[in-house]
Amino acid sequence: MIHRPGTMPRLRSILLGLGLGLFAAPGLVAAQSDPAAEAQEAAILLEDATRALDAATGARNRVKALTQTVRAYEAGLRAMREGLRQAAIQQQRLEQELAASEDDVAQLLGVLQSMGSAPTPVLMLHPSGPLGTARSGMLLADVTPALNARAEALRAKLTELAQLRSLQQSAADTLARGLSGAQTARTELSQAIADRTDLPRRFTEDPVKTALLIASTETLDGFASGLSQIALGEVPGSLPGIEDRRGKLPLPVQGRILRRAGEADAAGIVRPGIVMAAPPRAVVTTPAPATLRYHGPLLDYGNVAILEPQSGILLVLAGMDVVYGQIGQVLPGGSPVGLMGGIETADDEIVPAELQQAATEWTQTLYIEVRQDNAPVDPALWFKTDKEQ
Repeated sequence: MIHRPGTMPRLRSILLGLGLGLFAAPGLVAAQSDPAAEAQEAAILLEDATRALDAATGARNRVKALTQTVRAYEAGLRAMREGLRQAAIQQQRLEQELAASEDDVAQLLGVLQSMGSAPTPVLMLHPSGPLGTARSGMLLADVTPALNARAEALRAKLTELAQLRSLQQSAADTLARGLSGAQTARTELSQAIADRTDLPRRFTEDPVKTALLIASTETLDGFASGLSQIALGEVPGSLPGIEDRRGKLPLPVQGRILRRAGEADAAGIVRPGIVMAAPPRAVVTTPAPATLRYHGPLLDYGNVAILEPQSGILLVLAGMDVVYGQIGQVLPGGSPVGLMGGIETADDEIVPAELQQAATEWTQTLYIEVRQDNAPVDPALWFKTDKEQ
């Protein structure tokens, strides 16, 4: 059952209050990323997706709207986590500043307390007589504004610290609501994909030949070269293609590039594709309309989806936990092909050593390889890899 706008959990109420509230605390230092602005953008995306979902009349349109919904939750939750990290950094800085000036603060409080408890005439008298009293009055007039300024600065820091601590205490519940909404959207997306029966098919898979191909190949090269063997009754021709989108294709998952083509991993293994770090349960989508040539487990790549956007070009997406679609289907651009693995948690488990790392929760990796005429080419030639997606 698809939730309509009245029942779908709203990212705006969950995210905007937190994202904007993070920067309501006085003195919070702005970082390169702006969680408040990102939360606003995510809320707008969700509103658009909710309206599209309400207007959807078929499974294909519901899949599209729910994919946008999941992406909006992903963006919003990432903004929340980044904002909380910035708040935690600021809280840590304030605590360190207060701890470092503990003696000065105690001395200041002692002076202020003495001044507050002593009668004004007593403060103004001096043992040396009227001249000393006049001098002490002048000194007191000079010192009092500085003492007041220090007291006001201390008061502001303590107020800010209290606000940040309050924000951190409420963060777990806020994240839990956002994660629950994201999970609901993913569940509905899976159901909508299962209900989708109106996609065109270019061929039917021969499962026996597929099993034989998997058993007889030891490399991705060998498997890719034999993909045509598993197709029965393939429609001749090709999709319009992606030549005009070279270098402009969107990356299939919201994340960051961890390794580029030809860079060795920790084990010294070099692959011709790129590796992206992604959050747990992130949705993976098609960069362009493409035929699904294969999906499922393959060699040591985990779950793999192999897409053919045009004859002679294959896009290999590997490392997903769940894969969607049926082999032979023609998937629209932006259509979900799978979900990353991992477990999301409402508790970010922030530790000081990781406070500066904006992507510490991006624990999943997606491998992306582009093959042209059955030879790997650098994915950077096809995808927009110059910025975070």
